[in-house]
Amino acid sequence: MVSSRHRARPEQGSSSSPRPIARAESASVPLHGFQPPVGTPHGLEVTTVEDFCAHHDDWPWNPPRPGRATFHYLILVTEGVLRHDVDHVTRTVVPGQWLWVRAGHVQRWHDPSTARGPFILFEPEVIRPDTARVLAPFTAHDAPAVLTPHPDDVPWLEQTAYQLLDEHRALGRRPLAAHHALRCSLLEALLLRLAHSPGAAPLGPDRHHTYERFRDAVELNFREVHRVEDYATMLGCSVRTLSRAAQMATGRGAREVINERRLLEARRLLRHSRWSVHAVAAHLGFTDTANFGRFFRQRTGLTPAAYRTRNDP
Repeated sequence: MVSSRHRARPEQGSSSSPRPIARAESASVPLHGFQPPVGTPHGLEVTTVEDFCAHHDDWPWNPPRPGRATFHYLILVTEGVLRHDVDHVTRTVVPGQWLWVRAGHVQRWHDPSTARGPFILFEPEVIRPDTARVLAPFTAHDAPAVLTPHPDDVPWLEQTAYQLLDEHRALGRRPLAAHHALRCSLLEALLLRLAHSPGAAPLGPDRHHTYERFRDAVELNFREVHRVEDYATMLGCSVRTLSRAAQMATGRGAREVINERRLLEARRLLRHSRWSVHAVAAHLGFTDTANFGRFFRQRTGLTPAAYRTRNDP
């Protein structure tokens, strides 16, 4: 998991190295592909936060650098506190909670030296298609980054995570096909239990379907379409139905979902591109730079120019 641009202690079995595979023309945040250690089968790697920290001298937390990956990061904190930036928001993860960084998220590490717990990295293709469909609401880009399972599920989830770690380290104990099948089965069981811990599943099937369609429509159209009424027309439902589905799924109204997506894109472009404030405003469909400035300042407390020059990500 260490980039070739950074030093790492040469240790047998060290974590996978994200390999820069693409870079957006307007951005400076690298996109890394999955590249586990030699001999690790398929797109799944399991280690611990403490081992990862011990095996790498100064990356990726000193100095902190934002990046994106084509794979998922899943971390259970069992001791200490983990702080991690996901899409420009600092998340604090305490024992018993899980951090789930989805593929494509802009993320940045803080020094994890006080945190302990299993650290799972996996490519989306590792999950079987039928299981992936069940997990779709929880692998979505806007799903919660920090998960707090029901107390009754906490011991089971931790035990399964450590069973997965043990199986991952047992390469050679069983035939390779059986070894990989066991790892994938344990991972799927872990994800299904974590995602559907009581209180985690936000919606019934009808409202969930409405919100999924709304989320996809926003992702495609947020630069040009900004009114809830227009999305309701697009999806063939009432504004009330759409608003309820968004509220149940996210705890936010439909208008706030739209605005937060625009705000996220504004943060990305201001921080990681050379676009002018005027160009960002036009790209996001604001009538002028002043309107964009008011929108941004109301939600962040900073002007776009001040946000761009701020030192943190």
